[in-house]
Amino acid sequence: MEISYLFRRNLNLRHFPITHYCLSSLLFSVSSKSVPFLFSSPQTLLFPKPSPTPILSFHQFHSISSSDSSASLVSLNGSTSFLSTAYPSSQIFNMYDFRWFRSFSVSVSGLMASRKQALEVVSLIRSGQNDLESKLDGMNVSLSEASLNTIFRILNSEKVSALRFFYWIRESHPQFYHNSDICSFVIDNCGRLDDFDSAASLLNDFKLHGIRLNHRAFGFVPVMISSKAATKKSICKVVEVLNRIGGSCGVSGIHALIEMLCALESFEMAKYVIAKAEKRLSNYNILIRGQCRKGDFEGAREILDWMIKVGCNPNSQTFNNILSCLCKNDKVAEACQLLEQMLESGCPPDAVTFEIFICYYCGLGRLDMAFEWLNKMDSSGIEPRVTTHAAFVKGYFKLQQYEEAHNYVVVCGDKYKQVSNILYSLLASLHRKRGKPVIAQSILSEMIEKGLKPNFAVYMTVTKQLQKSGREDLAGTLKSSFSSLISQPSANNG
Repeated sequence: MEISYLFRRNLNLRHFPITHYCLSSLLFSVSSKSVPFLFSSPQTLLFPKPSPTPILSFHQFHSISSSDSSASLVSLNGSTSFLSTAYPSSQIFNMYDFRWFRSFSVSVSGLMASRKQALEVVSLIRSGQNDLESKLDGMNVSLSEASLNTIFRILNSEKVSALRFFYWIRESHPQFYHNSDICSFVIDNCGRLDDFDSAASLLNDFKLHGIRLNHRAFGFVPVMISSKAATKKSICKVVEVLNRIGGSCGVSGIHALIEMLCALESFEMAKYVIAKAEKRLSNYNILIRGQCRKGDFEGAREILDWMIKVGCNPNSQTFNNILSCLCKNDKVAEACQLLEQMLESGCPPDAVTFEIFICYYCGLGRLDMAFEWLNKMDSSGIEPRVTTHAAFVKGYFKLQQYEEAHNYVVVCGDKYKQVSNILYSLLASLHRKRGKPVIAQSILSEMIEKGLKPNFAVYMTVTKQLQKSGREDLAGTLKSSFSSLISQPSANNG
């Protein structure tokens, strides 16, 4: 049965011609860990500006004298999330924001050590004693990842060598040897001390073990200093080394460097890196994403034109980022033109593209238009993501069409059984949030009768709200049915 007939019959909606294109949601693949996201307020694909970053004094990157190119390298992995998902976390790092100091922890003999103990480790390293390793052993300290990050940040900011400490970690805490942050911090430490021979040795070992670094390895690179020429010279050295190493380390290193520059809104330098590096679509996508985070759709379009001019064909992620930015800035006409360009270039829309349009119209309360896109999506053979369905449910709630929202969940539960648990749980959560725990309880009871397991957080929240409102009877009934369901080995996971 075609989806258009299915939804018209069950939801009794009218459809109108499609005329506009739109804004998107920051959405992710469905997993049990991602479910709580659906129960929050509507999310849009926003690109927040990074907070101003105080810059310490930096050292220029020097050439590493080595005949073996594999020994002359700087690598990182800060942007792996850019490669694995269309829209990674929008949190912008701040390399020198000392709020990180609040989060570290150290365990000693099973107990959490104090900040003072972590600072004692730093003090011991700073002293540079000959028996440093034995004294570290004598402290009987089991360091956490957070506390190690803290220690390295302090050592790097003070330009105190962390090499012996790193080697000690490798022996005493081998579980951290392949840690991206730790390995990145030690490379940054070498860079700040101009110790590139040690950096070369470390990086060569990292390459052999497949260790990928992130943007933290480049804290020593001058980014916002008075001399642009000095900045370019240093960055050029880094890119040369990354190009020589190649492979996953070199590629991820370039990605992370571009990511870092974009986060600092140094887009000209990011373009410079791309020009010096190998021509890769992923490099351009990171730069375009950075421009979109800033809200600079014109700059993003310029990059798009530039990459096409040099023979690097954009993909759906490239277009989706710019479409989102355009519509976020109410540039609907430009978004329509870009969509046409996307189709003319031979780049077909994907699930995220359709979701962009659907979320936009649902946000406007134009569910008729959203269903047009859902039908187009179905005719293209693309299955909607769970967050696409969630947009419809939230759209109905925005219009206070609660019965229609329920009907939608029922219909989707029959057609897309893998999302039934999530959509029913979302529906119950939305009713609970509008102060209707009794309706939420009926939704949860309905799904339990169908053998669907509710999201546990939603179940607990509804139960507590029923108890607070004096409906202990309904809370007890819900608890009983839920307990019976989870005792069945065949119960569906929520």
